[in-house]
Amino acid sequence: MTSIALFGAGGKMGARLAKNLLGSPFEVRHVEVSEAGQKRLKDELGVTCCSVDDALKGVDAVILAVPDTLIGRIAADISPKLAAGTMVITLDAAAPFAGHLPK
Repeated sequence: MTSIALFGAGGKMGARLAKNLLGSPFEVRHVEVSEAGQKRLKDELGVTCCSVDDALKGVDAVILAVPDTLIGRIAADISPKLAAGTMVITLDAAAPFAGHLPK
């Protein structure tokens, strides 16, 4: 089964993705730091969040549904924890072109 770590899962766009991924054939690991976002996920979708380390263990893809200003920092923090070939997807299409992602 393909596993996805969804960062920012309780935010505006993250919650939409989380909802759309419910019932999909993917194992989704929800990562949300804010208490309000965690509550939204639990109350509206019945899902719980996990730690960054748990979300990244053996993950196939990472979706960064986080504010544009945090993409670079989060990507730099998680990149050493990712296996070679792990796909990282950002919702900010300009981030890679602006040099905000680690090499």
